[in-house]
Amino acid sequence: MLREKKKQHYLTNDVELDEVFIPEDFNQEHEMIKNLVEKFVVKDVRPSLDKIENQQFDETVRLMKEAGELGLISADIPEAVGGLGLGKVSATILSEKMALARSFAITFGGQTGIGALPIAYFGTEKQKEKYLPEILTGDLITAYALTEPGAGTDAMNIKTTAVPSECSRFYILNGEKQWISNAGFAGLFIVFAKVEGDRFTAFIIEKNFDGVSIGPEEKKMGLKGSSTCSILLDNVKVPKENIIGEIGRGHIIALNVLNLGRHKIAATSLGTAKHAIELAVGYANQRKQFGQPLSSFHLIKDKIADMAIKTYVNESSIYRTAGLLEKSFNQIADQDDVASAISNLAVECSINKVMSTETLDFVVDEALQMHGGYGYMAEYEIETLYRDSRITRIFEGTNEINRLNIALTLLKTYEKPFEKTRAQDGILIEERQTLHLLKNLYHAMIFSIQKYDLVKLNEEQEVAAFLADLVSSIYAIESAILRTEKVIKLSGFDRNQQKLDYTILYTHEQSQQVAIRALNLLPHLGDEESLSQLACRLVRSSQKDFVKIKRRIADIIIKEEKYRS
Repeated sequence: MLREKKKQHYLTNDVELDEVFIPEDFNQEHEMIKNLVEKFVVKDVRPSLDKIENQQFDETVRLMKEAGELGLISADIPEAVGGLGLGKVSATILSEKMALARSFAITFGGQTGIGALPIAYFGTEKQKEKYLPEILTGDLITAYALTEPGAGTDAMNIKTTAVPSECSRFYILNGEKQWISNAGFAGLFIVFAKVEGDRFTAFIIEKNFDGVSIGPEEKKMGLKGSSTCSILLDNVKVPKENIIGEIGRGHIIALNVLNLGRHKIAATSLGTAKHAIELAVGYANQRKQFGQPLSSFHLIKDKIADMAIKTYVNESSIYRTAGLLEKSFNQIADQDDVASAISNLAVECSINKVMSTETLDFVVDEALQMHGGYGYMAEYEIETLYRDSRITRIFEGTNEINRLNIALTLLKTYEKPFEKTRAQDGILIEERQTLHLLKNLYHAMIFSIQKYDLVKLNEEQEVAAFLADLVSSIYAIESAILRTEKVIKLSGFDRNQQKLDYTILYTHEQSQQVAIRALNLLPHLGDEESLSQLACRLVRSSQKDFVKIKRRIADIIIKEEKYRS
């Protein structure tokens, strides 16, 4: 059983190498799904991107059916309800590789994630039998309708109502949903409404129900090839059997499906970042200025190195979480365990979402900068990626609300460290020492928050954001260290110098940034001496030549014209 709330044990204990899943652990099945998705996107989706971007949605619908025929929609769905049950690692690979499909990836993600999972995980047997077969083949496209004009991040404040009919066989729904992905061509909507004023409940609504109408397509900054419309509900009669889960328990469905959605967005953002690096380096190699390729200039190399370093650490964190999700789902005994399996990793899913989307925005911005004026021109793909990426920090919960959720959960579930950590162990001894200091800084932060009564983190939002970023840095640095040490243990130093360089540089630079922020917060935290001492120890110089290391990183990326781990 999984009912007990999981603590973030990496904040209190050492994590062993065999506890973490890394991309180098991919098995034959993982490689198969990776190759299948890449082939589908390159051969079938990308040739249709112009039509999709022009909202010729018949192409989108056709490709969704092709994805269904290939088993891509059912990959993440349990075998017991008609899916392939390939696991969360395969689902993460699928989301990452689908990123090349740009706007189509949003349609696909809406179908396989927040559209299908409420029914697959929380629906009744009759609901699964009625709807899932067509959802998994792509013949029935789904949409997730939570957001309203007055309820975005504050999702529990929705105004859509559900009132029992006089005959007690239906609920009558009234309200408006806004910015709903897939709405223009979806045949099925997962809609959230309040019963009896405050009982947050999930409903299945078919597009052909009387009273359902779809607004025009929104004119968006990016992701122009995805459908985004409002949904108007005017006295829509919804059969009682279309309630998902229990009346008043819809928040469990909404929040946990969003947790998984955040991890999928993180994986898709990772795939887009890798593609942006490839575009940038390819352009820098062929573009000549002052008689030499752009890629030969050291400031360009510095950008390439930073892009690759952040992407490696991001990738390490995302697949570590994928492994944890898969392990958690493998322990599910019955449907009642599903919510716990997901919510136990809500912090990590939010960490991944925030880190990956902000890494993506950094990478596409630098990639566009490397294109110079050409990057501002619509005929260059980096211009599209720049516009498309901006929404990722907003949807599935803004990064600000994700930071608050991380901090609130950490404070609520806090445990003091009860085992002595081994900061001196491992191949990356100096980096492990830095990680040890960061974990001590986290515990000192919690102590100060409690001592000086700063526990109302919804009000102390600056403190909450720092706490979230501190723990995100711990998780990211530890993920990189564990991955790098694990592969070196398996295949030696010579084959993994790039990974070693990534990890050393990220640990040093990120810990310094965290420490400076901690020092700037000190007056608000009561000038706690332990915090000051820890932060000062983290702000230190290194004997390593980081300029030389970054040039070495960049040279390999430039030679191969793509991200390389």
